[in-house]
Amino acid sequence: MNEQIVDLAGALEKILFKSEENGYFVGGLRVSNARDLITITGHLPDAQLGEHLFLRGIWTFHAKFGRQFEVKECTKTLPSDVIGIKKYLGSGLIKGIGPKFAERLVDRFGASTLEIIDKQPHRLAEVSGVGPARAEAIVAAWQTQKEISRVMVFLQAKEVSTAFAAKIYKAYGNNAIEVITQNPYRLTEDIWGVGFKTADGLALKLGIEKISPYRIKAGIIHAITGAVEAGHLYALLEKVKSVTAEVLELTDEEAPMLIKLSLHELYTARKIVLLTHDDRHFLSLPQYYWVEKGIASRLLTLKDYALLQKFDFNAVYDRLRHHDDKGVHLNEDQQRGILMALQQKVSIITGGPGTGKTTLVKKLLEILESYKVKVRLAAPTGRAAKRMFEGTGRSAETLHRLLEFTPTTMNFARNEQNAVDAEFVIIDEASMIDVFLMHSLLKAMPAHAHLLLLGDVDQLPSVGAGDVLNDLIASEKVSVTRLTHIFRQAQGSLIIINAHRINEGEFPTNFHEGSKRDFIFIKQDEPEQVFPLLRELYTTTLAKHGIASHDAVVLVPMNRGVVGTQRLNQELQIIINPRQDETQHVGRFGTIYKIGDRVMQIRNNYDKFVFNGDMGEILRIDKTDQEMIVKFGERELLYDFAELDELVLSYAVSIHKSQGSEFPAVIIPIFMQHFMLLQRNLLYTAVTRAKRLCILIGQPKAIGMAVRNKKAAERNTFLKEFLTTNLTAR
Repeated sequence: MNEQIVDLAGALEKILFKSEENGYFVGGLRVSNARDLITITGHLPDAQLGEHLFLRGIWTFHAKFGRQFEVKECTKTLPSDVIGIKKYLGSGLIKGIGPKFAERLVDRFGASTLEIIDKQPHRLAEVSGVGPARAEAIVAAWQTQKEISRVMVFLQAKEVSTAFAAKIYKAYGNNAIEVITQNPYRLTEDIWGVGFKTADGLALKLGIEKISPYRIKAGIIHAITGAVEAGHLYALLEKVKSVTAEVLELTDEEAPMLIKLSLHELYTARKIVLLTHDDRHFLSLPQYYWVEKGIASRLLTLKDYALLQKFDFNAVYDRLRHHDDKGVHLNEDQQRGILMALQQKVSIITGGPGTGKTTLVKKLLEILESYKVKVRLAAPTGRAAKRMFEGTGRSAETLHRLLEFTPTTMNFARNEQNAVDAEFVIIDEASMIDVFLMHSLLKAMPAHAHLLLLGDVDQLPSVGAGDVLNDLIASEKVSVTRLTHIFRQAQGSLIIINAHRINEGEFPTNFHEGSKRDFIFIKQDEPEQVFPLLRELYTTTLAKHGIASHDAVVLVPMNRGVVGTQRLNQELQIIINPRQDETQHVGRFGTIYKIGDRVMQIRNNYDKFVFNGDMGEILRIDKTDQEMIVKFGERELLYDFAELDELVLSYAVSIHKSQGSEFPAVIIPIFMQHFMLLQRNLLYTAVTRAKRLCILIGQPKAIGMAVRNKKAAERNTFLKEFLTTNLTAR
């Protein structure tokens, strides 16, 4: 075909394919004097039905689809004919206008419809069913779309993906282009989902020099925050230098001096802190350093404050030694744990499944209530709080509710000036608490109150930064009780037996005398064979155990790869929710969402009060208003289609994201492709998520590697040192 650049003009009549992720587009263009539609391809993320396009590009020939026009440049005008306007408005572009309403508008105003919306919006009232509120919403959506289009054109001219244009506009409004031009690196801080490379690529296109100190400093901050995203509070100095040089693509000759100068400027301006320990140098941002310092300071202060003077310890001890009226008898470790919690201002109780943590807490609560102590129970997530309520019969809440998070101020209402109203605070699933949440909790603790942290220290550390529970135990500054005895009733569960076998470095077993068959190991050497096996498990095996398909979850170490959450969710959606009606579907950000799908929130959204890891179900999809209703527990939340990158399908979930949750059935595929993440606490965490049935699938070699690998990835934290030494940053 002729590769000469040519011009082509026509009306966009069909959209055959449109990637929400990268803007790649395939459509049908109606050109005058041409009998058939011309297939056009290229990156046209904001092209809409009915628009008149002026294109520059080349003719190509596709072996399957034939002659096509590959677009290199595109300008467009709004449609001016009645048919084009109907298609344009009916495409879902303008929130509040669908195909049927578009037809009513055009029937009333004809070729002047768009001009009426833009210049004479009061006339929309002439159309039946349009009141002031709907007219205002349509006009607002029209103006927003115009501004979004302006941002898209700006970004497209810089050869940057425009998938985030709507979010950019939402963050910056009419100042979007001005803000981006002044400081493109702000995108990474202000707009969730925009990575450093995107911002840096835009910065270079806007004329910022490759060796600009402004760019080098942004690269250094990115290297430090990248370490925090991986769970660290500090990054080794040499690692920061190497990551910065690599990300910014600096040469070996220019990198050392450029980075050294920028580090000095950042340090002098107090934008970074330097900490030296064991002859190694670490960097952090001031807020991360001070939050860990703050935890240590507040914890030591709380420990030194006077105990509650309400308890007759002789009476409590006698009560603990004897069976209660329900025949419950505590072992010595449980008794010691309760006495410790009453006699220490801050204490920790840790133990695996079946070791009696819940029984201990119930007995502790009975004692506290008998002395009329005001108790508050909380956990990091809604699911964990619900489990706490089910286990104790007492009201439990999330830590965000305990601390009264306020979206308008983006802060907790409970703090050092407005402490939590309690004399005794009990927190479950403490291994999930990151440094930021722990700092907020300690700031809100009344000086007279006791704090008890419950958790399983052998599980994975928090998804957020830090390793709080491990660090507190390692410091030996907080009293700790370890529960190790597995009670007889728990020994009847293979799930619990195998959890403890894994934790002791032993391969899980399919049989144990006297135990029910609630754990199944299926040997499978080929990762691709997981998919037909999953179909069989979901259609046959789960039903045999009396478990519905929606009550099962697949847990895997990673998101990418053949057996990663992304591929698994696509396959499981077909098995579990095979709806075909496209009115009940919406495609965004590379995912098809359907009514009935189980989804997970993957970032903290404080406006909606929904948090990273929360799971919900899609109830409704409204393509006209471009909205979706998702039910989280008893709450129904509204999502604009532009916000759907905050949600992922959650038929399959990473093991890290499953922390604090419990599911009736858990299926765990483990293969050598996961080898970088295979460690004992990962597999242990996965197995302990199962309540009634656990199915482990995979290669014995991979499972054996996980069981043997006791050394978890260490995080760079200094909470232990801050509690035990006078270590400070320079």
